[in-house]
Amino acid sequence: MSKSFEIAIVGGGIAGLTLAIALHRRNIAVQVYEQTAQFKEIGAGVSFSSNAVAAMETCDGELAGSFGPGVKSAFDKVTTANGWPSKQTVWFDYYDGMSPKQRDEILFSITSGCGQQGVHRARFLDELVKAFPAEKTHLGKRLQNIVEREDGKIILNFTDGTSAEADAVIGCDGIHSRVRSFIVGENHPSAHPSYSHKYAYRGIVPMEAAIEAIGEEKARNSCMFLGKSGHVLTFPMDDGKFLNMVAFYEDQNEWADDRRLTKMSTREDALNDFKDFGPDVTKIMSLVQPRLPIWAIFDTCENPLPIFFKGRIAVIGDAAHATSPHHGNGAGFAIEDSALIAELLADELVHTPRDIEAALATYDKVRRGRDQWLVQSSRFVGNVDAGLIPEIGTDYKKVHQEIKERYSKIIGFSPKEEAIHAKKVMHEKLAL
Repeated sequence: MSKSFEIAIVGGGIAGLTLAIALHRRNIAVQVYEQTAQFKEIGAGVSFSSNAVAAMETCDGELAGSFGPGVKSAFDKVTTANGWPSKQTVWFDYYDGMSPKQRDEILFSITSGCGQQGVHRARFLDELVKAFPAEKTHLGKRLQNIVEREDGKIILNFTDGTSAEADAVIGCDGIHSRVRSFIVGENHPSAHPSYSHKYAYRGIVPMEAAIEAIGEEKARNSCMFLGKSGHVLTFPMDDGKFLNMVAFYEDQNEWADDRRLTKMSTREDALNDFKDFGPDVTKIMSLVQPRLPIWAIFDTCENPLPIFFKGRIAVIGDAAHATSPHHGNGAGFAIEDSALIAELLADELVHTPRDIEAALATYDKVRRGRDQWLVQSSRFVGNVDAGLIPEIGTDYKKVHQEIKERYSKIIGFSPKEEAIHAKKVMHEKLAL
């Protein structure tokens, strides 16, 4: 049954569109407002693990096949797994990136049910756009403010002079979320992310060149090269046509502009930062494009958001818990958020504005702990990968154990079980 309320989603990235699709498939009226003139994603490759894939299936609902393309089918069209059949459960093989010789010895591997599932962000977003009705999307809508009218409707005012109304607003507007500031206040410490003192070079290498440089096993399968003050990850994407490289480096300085988190750099700068690494890293790095983007890693680790909702306004994904990428699950946890909110709003007891607020309060209660754990743990693991934790250093047995335990907490998760628990919590709230 359709609901008598309408949801406004601010932001049309992966978080916003997965939530929009999930709500639409549950016959919940929803509109998406995106500030850019077209849907776009920054960055190249992003990977998903089994928890995120399960959340995609939950977004699509029990009757997924009868609704046409959904989140999971969009993902299936663009995902690339490890190239070797023997590596299908491997998330990453870990190597000593500082080794002065090109070695094939794997220090250890981290595995999961679905292994490595890499996509090109822009291609995934393109497929998500196809799964949501175009007439429910509004481009060029930069949010200016949010006000609640006397009749209970929430009014969104945009910088182009237009406005829209809804019964609830979900901010999916990323790390610089405007909606977040309406929840905690513009001057609250958690309204703004902070620099993790790491930046990353992102590059793409044709697969044939990558195989010639580091061999077929490393090129066709996901690898993590550990090092001193930095680390490098690679995985295949675009049906194995390219190798995606992300090289993280420890930065002692402050980032110059906290509103512009990317800038152009050069291959020579990357090679200079990683000059002490071994040939596996430097060979791949020498093959990336001459000019390549550098990405400042900001997160909400130092000033976590104290609450994810206020009344009938909430935030999910990076807007709520911007994380560094060292666990590879920022986008995955955003999809987990989408799945839970969709399940709560679709519950048979949710009808009125008061019910919506109870649903969003339940989302905050159930999700905030897991989401904020990821932010903290991801920053820690980034330092483990770069040998920056004194009590661990380059003791690879300790490194393995630390990463294995934390990754098991990520993948040992069921969105369906979370939804069942959350609905019980919400029902108790509604009964009061």
